Amino acid sequence: MGLISAIVTLPLAPVRVAEWTIRRVIQEAERQYYDPAVIRRQLAELSRRLDDGELTEKEFERLEEELLDRLEESQAHRAAGGTG
Repeated sequence: MGLISAIVTLPLAPVRVAEWTIRRVIQEAERQYYDPAVIRRQLAELSRRLDDGELTEKEFERLEEELLDRLEESQAHRAAGGTG
């Protein structure tokens, strides 16, 4: 029975590989999105850009608020059992 089911489901193999790949990409994106170290690096880069005059104070505040919100989400995500 295993051989027959393998033959019957063989045409679905590319779909399964695509699903597996998409799941892995999403997991990695979420890991990076929720990684506090990544967010802290982005905050430091934001400060550098402000110091170098690449951003206005208003732009900096908006982007900083977004990153701080993400950092807060990250802590909630970890507390809920998420990875990353």
